[in-house]
Amino acid sequence: MPESNRGVALGAGAFLLWGFAALYWPFLSAAAPAEILAHRMVWSLLAMAVVLVLARRGWKWLPGVIRSPRRLLPVAAAAVLIAVNWWGFIYAVSTVQTLQASLAYFINPLMSVCLGVLVFSERLRAAQWVAVGLGGLAVVVMTVGYGVTPWLALVMASSFAAYGAVKKYVDLDGVQSLTVETLVMFLPALGYVLYLESSGAGTALSVSPAHTALLVGGGFVTALPLLMFGVATRRVPLSVIGMLQYIAPTLMFLIGWLVQGEEMPLARWAGFALVWLALCVFVFDQLHGARARSVLRRREREAERTREREDGPAGEDGPGRGSAPEPDPSQGRPTDRPAAEPCD
Repeated sequence: MPESNRGVALGAGAFLLWGFAALYWPFLSAAAPAEILAHRMVWSLLAMAVVLVLARRGWKWLPGVIRSPRRLLPVAAAAVLIAVNWWGFIYAVSTVQTLQASLAYFINPLMSVCLGVLVFSERLRAAQWVAVGLGGLAVVVMTVGYGVTPWLALVMASSFAAYGAVKKYVDLDGVQSLTVETLVMFLPALGYVLYLESSGAGTALSVSPAHTALLVGGGFVTALPLLMFGVATRRVPLSVIGMLQYIAPTLMFLIGWLVQGEEMPLARWAGFALVWLALCVFVFDQLHGARARSVLRRREREAERTREREDGPAGEDGPGRGSAPEPDPSQGRPTDRPAAEPCD
C-alpha cells in the first residue's frame, strides 16, 4: 500500500475511534473531568510503554530527545495542546454536551485547512474554498442555534487544530512522539492523582473495581487513536486530515442525538446540513483530484515508455536520439569534433 493511502487509512481509523470514545467517558461520571484527565495522562504512558515493548523499539532514543531542547520543545507544546483538548472533550461528553463536542470537531477541520494554507503554504482548489465557506456559514448558524457562544467547542477545535500543526515540526516518529508527550504530562498528572487520593477526593480506589479498570483503560483508549493520528499527519497533507476529521463529529452527533437524547432545534439541523454539504463538496473534489492525478500519471508513464522506445534504455551502447552517430568504417577515422557539431 502506498504511503499516502496508508496515512489516509490510519487517519480514518483514528477518527472512528475518537467518535466512539464519546460512549466511553460517561461511564466514569463518578469522577470529575479533571480527575479523569489526570488518570488519562498517567495511564497513557503505560499504554505507550506496552506499545514500545511489543514493537521491540526500546528506549535508547529517549535520552537524546530529552537532552535536545530543539526536539523536546515541539513535543512538549503538543502535549499541552492535546491535554487542553482532552479536558474539553471529557467535560462535554460527561455533562451531556456531546453535540457541542461534535460542533468542535466540525469546526476543527476548517481550522486545519486554514493552518495548512497559512503555515504550510498548501494550496486549495476552488471547490475546497467553497467547502470552507459552507463550513464557516454552518458554524455561524449553529452558534445562533445554541443561543450563546460555544466556548467549549471553540477551545476544543482550536487546541486540536494547533496540535496537528505542531506535530509537523516534531522530529520523531509516531510512537516516539506520543511516548514523549505522555512522559511530559506524566509527573504533573501523577501528582494530582496522588493529591486527590490522599485528600479523600479521589475515586480511583473508592467507587468500584470496574470504575478503576475504566480509569486505567482510558490510557489505551487515548493512546491508540493518537498514535494513528500522529503517523497520519506525517504522511498526508493537513488538508486531507481536515477532510477525514469529519468522521468523528458525525459519530458524536449521532451519539448525542440518538443515544443521549440532546435537543435538535431547527437552527442546529440547518447548521449540520451545511456542514454535511461542505463535506460532500470536499469528498467530490478529492475524488475528482485523485482521478485527474491518476490520468496524469498514466500519461506520464506512457510518454516515458515512448521516449525509451525512441531513445533506447539509458546506459546502453545502442544509438538513440541525441547520441553520437556510429562511425562508418568506410570513411576512416571519425572526426574529433563533438557530436553536436556538424562535420566539415
